[in-house]
Amino acid sequence: MDLDVRDGRVADYRFRMLPVFSNLLAPDPQMAALIERKREPFKQQLEEILATTETTLYRRGNFIGTFDQVIVDALIEVRGADLAFSPGFRWGTSVLPGDPITVERLMDQTGITYAKSTLTEMSGETIKLVLEDIADNLFNADPYYQMGGDMVRVGGLRYAINPSAAIGSRLSDLELAGKPLEPTRTYKVAGWASVNPQPDDLPEIWDVVAEYLRDRKVIRNVVANVPKVKGITGNPGYLAL
Repeated sequence: MDLDVRDGRVADYRFRMLPVFSNLLAPDPQMAALIERKREPFKQQLEEILATTETTLYRRGNFIGTFDQVIVDALIEVRGADLAFSPGFRWGTSVLPGDPITVERLMDQTGITYAKSTLTEMSGETIKLVLEDIADNLFNADPYYQMGGDMVRVGGLRYAINPSAAIGSRLSDLELAGKPLEPTRTYKVAGWASVNPQPDDLPEIWDVVAEYLRDRKVIRNVVANVPKVKGITGNPGYLAL
């Protein structure tokens, strides 16, 4: 990629993309055989069909994707929570309309070593503070304090965010079930991927989502909970998306 920088600003840019057609590359026979040997003991489990989808399920976007939405919906329903948080990971194979959602597809969306599903009681004030802290890791004006790439995915809670505001003032209009989030009220918050040690008896996130998918059988009409983004009028980076 070539940048044309004038007067301290990017005036123009040029880049060339190199296509990679992986399905046209012959696999290495020894590596393919090794993969099959390692996979064989788990093949039946991985190929179990949990549900099918009528919409594209993906984990992309700065705030949430449709597979993220399935995960937070599962957390709320299965764990009996008022709202749910899910980490802003972007990996995982997108599932196209008409495709089965297998255990393998679920595992490559959620496969980490700290996958315990938690259920915590938090006040409305604490919930906002947590979201403000995460947002500051992303949008701090000082790049040395930017320690994350994507906002935590949020289920059940609607909110607005102003990335250019100061910490403590970025989030507003927080609503749960159409009502303002009450600072002094206690809510049940489900989540997963906590870096703190968790009890062994807590369910893994893939077990939570698998239960939800088996019960649903078909996933349709997934509406991603995208927040209202404020303060971006005239921002060329945002408008170019």
